[in-house]
Amino acid sequence: MAIRPGTHKPNSHITKTDKHLSVEQVRLNFRERGYTSQWDKMRFHYLRKHPLCVHCEIKGRVTVATDLDHIIPHKGDMIKFWDRDNLQGLCHSCHSIKTAKEDGGFGHKYKNRL
Repeated sequence: MAIRPGTHKPNSHITKTDKHLSVEQVRLNFRERGYTSQWDKMRFHYLRKHPLCVHCEIKGRVTVATDLDHIIPHKGDMIKFWDRDNLQGLCHSCHSIKTAKEDGGFGHKYKNRL
C-alpha cells in the first residue's frame, strides 16, 4: 500500500488570510509589542502594590487584579507603554471587556458595558 507524503508547512506566523493584509494590520506577538521580562517584573511589582481590580472597586466589589492594563492604549508608543500613571490593575474579566470594547472585539452589544 502506498503512503502519501506529508505536506510542507512553512514556519511562519503569517496565515493565508494575513497575506492580504497590510503590514499595519498584521499584529505582532506580545513580546514584539514590548511585553518582555522587564514588563513581567513591573507587572508583578505593580499588582503587589495594587492588588484589587479598579473597575470592580468602583462597582463595590472586591476582586483580585490579575491583569495590568494601560488606561489609554499605548498603540506602540513606548513612552505611554512604560508610563506608570497610565496603568491600572484589573481582573481578567474586566480587562477582557475593556479590551474588546476598545478593539471592537465583542461587537456592538458590549460597547457600553463598562
